Amino acid sequence: MNRQDDRHWLDDPAHVKLLWRGFLVVLALTVVAELFVHLHPHFEIESVFGFSAWFGFGACAAMIAVAKGLALVLKRPDTYYGRHDD
Repeated sequence: MNRQDDRHWLDDPAHVKLLWRGFLVVLALTVVAELFVHLHPHFEIESVFGFSAWFGFGACAAMIAVAKGLALVLKRPDTYYGRHDD
């Protein structure tokens, strides 16, 4: 079997670029839709335009930072499971 046949559609950089553009369009439309929807914020900060998008971005960035910090604390050498210290 040819190796080219085993490629997934996400392996093609053109498809990945298309997905990124699609996600950005959906994000922009979601933020613009906030202009036409009456929101009922519980806290004052929630009434800031685009708060949900900024909050989601900040939460994602925080999760990445925490994961990187945990990786520094929990990482093991490449040979950790390959050792035989019997």
